[in-house]
Formats: sequence, C-alpha cells, structure tokens
Amino acid sequence: MSDSPSKTPFLVRPFAALRPTPESAAAVAAPPYDVMNVAEARVMAGRNEQSFLHVSRAEIDLPDDTDPYSAAVYARARDNLAALEADKVLIRDSAPTYYVYRISNASHTQTGIALSASVSAYLDNTIRRHEQTRPAKETDRVRQIEAVNAGTGPVMLVHQRDCELSKLLLAASVSAPLLEACVDGWEHRIWAIEDATTIASVSALMNRHEVLYIADGHHRSAAAARVAATRHGSAHEGFLAVSFPADAVTILDYNRVVRDLNGLTNTSFLAHLGRDFDVTAADAPVRPAAPLRYGLYLDGQWYHLAATRAPVDDDPVARLDVSVLDALVLAPHLDIRDPRHDARIDFIGGSRGPQAVAERVDSGEMAVGFTLFPTAMSDLMAVADAGLNMPPKSTWFEPKLADGLLSLPLD
Repeated sequence: MSDSPSKTPFLVRPFAALRPTPESAAAVAAPPYDVMNVAEARVMAGRNEQSFLHVSRAEIDLPDDTDPYSAAVYARARDNLAALEADKVLIRDSAPTYYVYRISNASHTQTGIALSASVSAYLDNTIRRHEQTRPAKETDRVRQIEAVNAGTGPVMLVHQRDCELSKLLLAASVSAPLLEACVDGWEHRIWAIEDATTIASVSALMNRHEVLYIADGHHRSAAAARVAATRHGSAHEGFLAVSFPADAVTILDYNRVVRDLNGLTNTSFLAHLGRDFDVTAADAPVRPAAPLRYGLYLDGQWYHLAATRAPVDDDPVARLDVSVLDALVLAPHLDIRDPRHDARIDFIGGSRGPQAVAERVDSGEMAVGFTLFPTAMSDLMAVADAGLNMPPKSTWFEPKLADGLLSLPLD
C-alpha cells in the first residue's frame, strides 16, 4: 500500500453524538436518504412522526410538487430535527466517545467503529476515495448539513483488518446495546465506549493505519469537506463515519439494463457479442460465479457470457468487470460511451437479484439486461491507491448504515 502524500495529525477521533434515546431508537432509525424516492419515503415514514426521514427527506412533509432542492425543504429539515431534540426523542451525549456499530442478520454480521473522520485526511487522500461525485448531489448534501448544523448520514469506511482493534470492539460490546433498531431486515446495534482508557486505545489503533478507504458515502464526505472549508473551529474538521474491517463488508453486484439495442436485432446483437464472448443459453437466471463472466437477458432468454479477451492487467480500472463490459459491449455495440450520463442505461443493485433485471426487460421498458460478478474489495483499494475513479455504479454495499441512530453535531 502506498503512503499518503502528507500524513495528517490524526485520521479519526471520538465525538459526542446526537442520538435517539434507547426507547425511541427503533422509531427514529431510517434507511439512507438516497436509496429511495420521495414516494417511497412517504410510505416508509407513514404516520411515524419520529422517523428520521422527516429530516433526511423533509420534502415528505411538504406538498407533492415541492422541489426537493428548494430552500423550504432544508428549512423543514432544520425544524424537524430541532423538534425531535426539543421533544427529547433525540439527545446529545455529554462527552466525546467512540461507538461500536454492529449490523447483522441471520447470515451475516459486521462490527465497526463509529467516529469523526478527519476532513484534512480526506483532502490529502489519506482517507481515499474511488468515485467521482456529482456537483448537484454534493451541493444538496452541503445545504442539508448547513441547514441542520450536523452530519446526519454516516459514511462507510473500511480499514485493513486489525485483530487487536477487533478484540477491543468485541469486549466493548458484550453488554446490552445502548441503541437497537431493525432497518430493511437488518439489526443495527450500538454501544458507547465510556472507559477513557479504551477510548484512548481505539484512537491509537485507528490512527496507526496508513490509510482508510471510503466504501460508501462519497457525496457526504465531499460535502462535509466543502462545509469545513467555509467554517472555523475543530468541530467542523470531522465527518460522521463508521469504519469496518475490509474483509467484513460485502460488495454485491451492480447490474445494468439498457433501453434499446442501438438499431440491432436480437440475432445480430448476439452475433456481435460472439466476437469477444462465448455465448451460451441458460435455463435459469444467471448470477455470475467468477470474474469476467456475465449474465445476459434478452427477449425472455438468459445467456452466459464468458469474456475471451483479457483486460489490461496493470490498469486497476480497465481490469474491472464493469470496465470490460463498457469496453466490449456497451460502447462498441450499444453506443453507450458515458454510462454516468446516458439516459438509455439504468442500474439495479444486486440485492434485488437477477429477477429485477428480467422484470425491467419483460415490462418492455428495457431491451436487454446484464448481471455482473461483484467488484472485489482489493480492486476497489487498488483503484483508490492509484488515485483513480471507478466507473459509475461499480459497487453496491449491503447492508447499508442507518440514518438517525448517530449524528455529528457541528456546534
């Protein structure tokens, strides 16, 4: 792993959270603001006035035709957060600490540490990113942070496995959790580390890492840096994050559907693919089991695609499965040369399975769908270490962190 350009004084530090009371945690906890549209957010919040969606998606409390980027939305978010605090649904911890954050279901458990991550480390690439952000989405988060004067959406970081840290977090989480909530089928449990010696040990262990990596939350971290640049004082030098061991998190596939075949017939499209892939019909939905293997759904039929041309080995971006699909299929045959902005392509998170790809095609909305093998964490790190960006929608992390259980006040 390469060294950072200039080591910052610290990567992370403890913080005093704005959080629900134990009794209100289940009602407050919400999925991340950006995994749903406004109609879905309204349904999720329902009549639950304590749902954090009233802060993260405050447009649900305004008329249906409200512009989600209007000043009224950010003002309502500010007022709703203030009301939750005034009603003692949310409270502030009195002293900075770290929080053990565990997410689990019947088949998976990951345990990390909630913390304030250094904006300076983000800016000097000691906290590394791999994704190009969109200015409009960044600005939305900047306005949200400024309105509520807090970081309310945690960024997911990863660090190289540290057995000493993992043992410490396990020991700190043997008692009953401080906060507990179920979000989208995942149990979220949080413990506050209150012992000063343990807090100091966590700081020492986390800050000895050469680098951390952003897994999920590039827009939130970029927005926090923009806010910090306009303010003074140490409170603004951190952004809310939870860091997990790199081998504990799960990256799912991020699949593609395309609206048309760029003038090709089904037969001619399959013939074009045969130049760079072995194409074989499948009798069941295809979820690829190895790199450079793809599933293709076309006209009610699934196919296996196996690339016959190897990518450039020494280019960490070109060798990604998503890049190979772009280079060998989307650009030359479907004329999609900018997946980030082309309206003819859409993306489906792997948690929805191959059936979600087939449904979009069977509906007539899309003409063809592709399923991919998940990006490896080692590939994500290699791209970040090289200072490069991954293609859009390369990774889908599951589970997601919840909004509302921990916020980082900036006052």
